[in-house]
Amino acid sequence: MSLQDITHALGEIDQGNQQRLEEYLELQQAVMYAQWIELKRMMDTTQRMMDLNRQEGPLDVSHLHDLADSARRLREARQNWHDRWNYDTQAALHDQRVQAADSTGTRQSISEEKHHSDITSPISDKHEVAHPHHNAGGHSTPSSSKDTVQSSFYLYHNYDEGLEQTAHWISPASGEKGLDIGTGTGNLAGILLQHGADMTAIDQSREMLRRCRTKYPEMHVKLGNFLALPFADHSFDFVVSSFAFHHLSPDQQLLALQEMQRVLTGRGRICLTDLMFVDAAHRDSYIRQAETTGHEEQLHALHERHFPLLDELCSWLEGQGYVTKYLRHNELLHTLLAVPLR
Repeated sequence: MSLQDITHALGEIDQGNQQRLEEYLELQQAVMYAQWIELKRMMDTTQRMMDLNRQEGPLDVSHLHDLADSARRLREARQNWHDRWNYDTQAALHDQRVQAADSTGTRQSISEEKHHSDITSPISDKHEVAHPHHNAGGHSTPSSSKDTVQSSFYLYHNYDEGLEQTAHWISPASGEKGLDIGTGTGNLAGILLQHGADMTAIDQSREMLRRCRTKYPEMHVKLGNFLALPFADHSFDFVVSSFAFHHLSPDQQLLALQEMQRVLTGRGRICLTDLMFVDAAHRDSYIRQAETTGHEEQLHALHERHFPLLDELCSWLEGQGYVTKYLRHNELLHTLLAVPLR
């Protein structure tokens, strides 16, 4: 901390403002972690360049340029994220908003259940592999409303269903350490806390975190975001996130997955519940239907957000040594689980 930072912190102490002081120190810590992570990435890039230089035979300089360009692009992706949605202003009404949308989604889901008995899309079958603690076919499955563009667009259709599925698949042992990224007011972390997990929740919105602290005073709550998790390596047994991953660009999503890996133990697992497309064909079809039918809400959401492709996420995670499975709740909402093979 600089002299100016220390002076500011002492001023908060003199005024007896403990909460403001803690928030300020959390911000300083988050900045330092971001700098530390960036330094680690630079060291890794330098080491890879040294390894290339030590290879037998003539050095292909283009490989060094490619490596440097990749490092630069990822550094810019990490630095360019900002909260375009101003979640501080949404914190007071967040829980009411998600529950209202979830109620609408639940009614539609029930009405269509008789038409869609299979809750997974055909492409997801190849990713339906057993979790080490559960038979993949042995748990109850949520109802599904799929294969139609919604007449009204809600980001939080099947909200409670998605959170419960995440907790079911994670199935934490008592005392396991879990991290919820982009926790908002702590709804998912709160469910896992009730299941016996030792939960830490982070968010980039101070107001969301204040709501979370009020609801769950026993939970560890910190300021932070996907791209620079303010924790040491191998700190958690599992990482979860819900309705937040799509706020990242594709490059940022890759960085976020790498950060999750960094803070997980060797057997650590990942579970994401979010709006996702099954593959590029699903995305293109969805966009065409939205354009044809003039659904401005869908088009606006697609312009502002980056709903990931499930097949790409599964391929990347499997390339890192995970086995994956996912479940489809409605046309866009999916829950994805990744468990390491090793």
